[in-house]
Amino acid sequence: MAVKTAGILSPGDMGHAVGAVLVKNGIKVITCLEGRSNRTRGLAEKAGIQNVPTYQDLVRDADIVLSILVPAEAKNAATLVSKALEETGQKISYVDCNAIAPQTVQEIGKIITAAGSNFVDAGIIGGPPGPGVMNRIYVSGPGAEVVEQLNKYGLDLRVIGPEIGQASGLKMVYAALTKGTSALALELLVAAKRLNLYDALIAEWEMSQADRYESFKRGLQSVPSKSHRWIGEMEEIAKTFGDVGLTPKILEGAADMYRFIGKNPVSDETPETIDRNRTLEQLIDRLAK
Repeated sequence: MAVKTAGILSPGDMGHAVGAVLVKNGIKVITCLEGRSNRTRGLAEKAGIQNVPTYQDLVRDADIVLSILVPAEAKNAATLVSKALEETGQKISYVDCNAIAPQTVQEIGKIITAAGSNFVDAGIIGGPPGPGVMNRIYVSGPGAEVVEQLNKYGLDLRVIGPEIGQASGLKMVYAALTKGTSALALELLVAAKRLNLYDALIAEWEMSQADRYESFKRGLQSVPSKSHRWIGEMEEIAKTFGDVGLTPKILEGAADMYRFIGKNPVSDETPETIDRNRTLEQLIDRLAK
C-alpha cells in the first residue's frame, strides 16, 4: 500500500514536528483537533497539518495514522480510532509511537486489530525533528514494512523486529537512562540546596564531573515544561521493569520527582516560554522553595 496521506494524533510538541517533516517532503498530513488546545491548533497550522472534523473523516482520508500522545491518552485515542474504523469499514495502518510499556502497547494493538486494521509498534528516540536535527523512530511487528515508506519523506524509521512490544520496549529502557537521570539530577540538586551544600557540590562536580555538569546546565532547564507528561512515562517504564522481574521502584521514584516538579509554577512553562537566561542554580532555587 502506497502512503499518500498520513494522520497524526496529536500535533503537539513531537507530533507537529514529525508532521512538518512529512509535509515538507510531499506527504499530505491530517489530524482531528476535536477537544485540542489552542496551542496544539497553532502548532498544527504552523506545521501545515490539515484539520478534519471527525475521526471518521481521519480514517477515510489517511492511509496511515501515527499516534504521538502523552502515555495516558494512548489507549483512548486507539479506542476512538477503532470505533471510527468499525463505523466506516476502513482499513489503515495504525502506528503507536507513544512512550508506553510493551504490555500496554499489546493491549492497544488488540483494540486496533479487532477493528480489522494493521497495528505497528513504534518508539521515538530523540527530540522533535527540525532543521539539522533528526530523531529515530524504531518500529516492530507484522506489517512494519508499510511504515518504512515514510523514510522516503524525511523520517528515519528503523525496523528492529517482528514482535509487538520490541520497539516500545527499546523506548522504555532508553528513556529510563535519559529522563530517569534527569529526575535523579534534579532531586539531588534540590536536596543539596536544602542542605546548604549546593556550592560545595558544584565545586566538586567542576573537578570530577565537569562534562556531566555542563550537560545538566544545558539539559535540565527544559525539564519542568515536560514534567507533567513525563510522570506517566516513568510509570510505564516502572511497569516494564516490574513485568520482567525487576524492581519498579526506581522509576516510580522518578515519577514522584516529576510529580513534585509539576506542582511548582515553573512547570507551567512551555517550550516557547522557557527562560533561556535562567541559570541552573536559579532553577533549583525555585524548585527548592
